[in-house]
Amino acid sequence: MSRWKKLVLFLSVMGPGIITANIDNDASGITTYSVAGARFGYELLWTLIPTTVALVVVQEMIGRMGVVTGKGLSDLIRENFGVKSTFFMMLGLLIANFGNTIADLAGWAASMEILGLSKYVMVPVGALSIWILVTKGSYRFVEKILLVACLIYAGYVISGLMAKPDWGPVLKSTFIPRVHWNSEYIVLSIAIIGTTITPWMQFYLQSSIAEKGIKKEQYKASRLDVIIGCLITDVISFFIIVTCGALLFPHGIRVNEASEAALALKPLAGEYAYLIFSLSLANASLLGAIIVPLATAYYICEAMGWEAGVNKTFKEAPQFMWIYTMTIALSSVVILVPGAPLVFLMVLSAVINGMLLPFVLVYALLLVNNKKLMGEFVNPKAYNYISWGTVVTIIILTGFLIITTIHPIQG
Repeated sequence: MSRWKKLVLFLSVMGPGIITANIDNDASGITTYSVAGARFGYELLWTLIPTTVALVVVQEMIGRMGVVTGKGLSDLIRENFGVKSTFFMMLGLLIANFGNTIADLAGWAASMEILGLSKYVMVPVGALSIWILVTKGSYRFVEKILLVACLIYAGYVISGLMAKPDWGPVLKSTFIPRVHWNSEYIVLSIAIIGTTITPWMQFYLQSSIAEKGIKKEQYKASRLDVIIGCLITDVISFFIIVTCGALLFPHGIRVNEASEAALALKPLAGEYAYLIFSLSLANASLLGAIIVPLATAYYICEAMGWEAGVNKTFKEAPQFMWIYTMTIALSSVVILVPGAPLVFLMVLSAVINGMLLPFVLVYALLLVNNKKLMGEFVNPKAYNYISWGTVVTIIILTGFLIITTIHPIQG
């Protein structure tokens, strides 16, 4: 096959991998990286290398199942492990994703307030805009909009370059780990992995590949889409840490939210860097608010055997469209209610996500090694060693993160 034909093939399947991985850098992810840079400078950059490897391993398996089976992950879990286990997993994911959507809309609200706009106006405007996009647009149209919006993530790269870091220490911290046996350092290290590999990603990636109709013959191109997405998302994470590590850490400025990081950058980096960081946060938050409810609608409908898909209408897939609609509507209401327990809901979401991720990954590994299901596309032996090692590591780290989220370590 000529290079031009390969390029055309790649462009035809490009989308699910790049969109899924990039939108994982939502409001909660950006907050984690901002806090890491502000509190420890460049010293957590090294964690992005094993995190990227783990992300590529997990996402490649999920993408391969979508291509080979033409079904979503919920579908496969229900068919192979029964309705009961699927139901309880879906219930947990519904609660977790509700918290994730609240976090994303809260990020959108905060970024709008930074720019001088009222959240009481902009949250309804943002929610209505993304609802119209998904319920009235086709899959191809929505995908194109999301791909274009992913380009705005480059704002974090620009803000990182505008921070003018000393690249010597940056590269040293990236490739030479310097571990601190400090509770906050350990928790942030684990949080970087936890915010990068989430349950909703696995369901959304496989469902979007299935809805797009990517075939086995296009597997290599689809795999490249997934790998490129994983690399891009952690490059963005890298520059967020670098920005905050270069500008906030030396001044002892500690932040707890990405919006606080954006505000703190204004006197240090100037108007443009501050605006770029704020607009990038707004973009990431709104994209997360599109995809997380979509993932919710996909996996619940697949688990229950209902019609699902962005290409469907309310009449063709009422459950899918109503789950999407209600997730966005209820999350918007919660954001606008004075005194709503936003922090509690976000922490609850993180804990449930952490508890469910090991089950999702184990199910995925069992499915991808099912020869009856995957045929010649089962994991090779060497790949299985890497996959199971990655999953076991994630399970241990996730377990630790859940414990420290519920009972923070003192000292």
